[in-house]
Amino acid sequence: MSEAVSSLKIGICLSGGGALGYAHIGVLQALEENGIFPDVISGSSMGAIVGVLYAAGHSPESIIQVVRNEKIFKISNIINPSFSKTGISDQKVLRKLLIDLVPHNNFKDLQKEYFVCISNLNTAEWEVIGDGNLLHEYVVASASIPGVFEANNIGDGTYVDGGLFNNLPSQILKDKCDIIIGVDVLPYYEKKTITKRTEILAHSIRAVEHLNSNEGRKLCDFLIESPAIQKYNEFSFDKYEEIIQIGYNSAIQYMKENPDLLKLNTNYVENLTKKLIPDGKK
Repeated sequence: MSEAVSSLKIGICLSGGGALGYAHIGVLQALEENGIFPDVISGSSMGAIVGVLYAAGHSPESIIQVVRNEKIFKISNIINPSFSKTGISDQKVLRKLLIDLVPHNNFKDLQKEYFVCISNLNTAEWEVIGDGNLLHEYVVASASIPGVFEANNIGDGTYVDGGLFNNLPSQILKDKCDIIIGVDVLPYYEKKTITKRTEILAHSIRAVEHLNSNEGRKLCDFLIESPAIQKYNEFSFDKYEEIIQIGYNSAIQYMKENPDLLKLNTNYVENLTKKLIPDGKK
């Protein structure tokens, strides 16, 4: 019994959500401060970006510094008009970021097990990739919003944003982890009156992403939702500090309301193991 308790494998799934995905950084910070360190990470879109940096060994604090130092909170630094045949912008900023911070470009060289979700336009199916030496390419593909960023041709497939077909890809964690923590930065909030044309489009997209997240949400043992979407949107990159703080606060509040999550604290597990094994016995 003590061995089973001490060897729990924790997986965390990070949803897509554009700038709202900065909340993932705050959630990871809150979890670590409470002694919870996920072993396996999966993610779509912005969740894939934060996830790969975390899997590469970058702490939540260092990821925040990257956002500041690289000025990736400025929309002009993220979207570079290139007007290719498949999108209005390339992904030069993200590619450079990955080369600088995850230089090996191979899944096996990451410090934590990592899976990235992508959408295959040829088959109209989502795929999860977790091995090989095309790590950067798949992360870029997962974060390529259709129509905004150019599509990615990898092998025989044409790939775009993982959130298009599966915004919370926790399915891959089901058989690999004992506990799954989901972080959804695009929870759907009912709105009684929608009158603006831009709101119709935004809510239509969010509704579709919420529907394709339902299976992944149901597989999570714990599901943390960031309410930043009630105040900001997917392109509020300049509000990254506020969004990170909202993610942090929502995780802290969730742990208060769901104390079982705190039992994944490494110190809790160690103390419980000691109680299960009488002094002097092994």
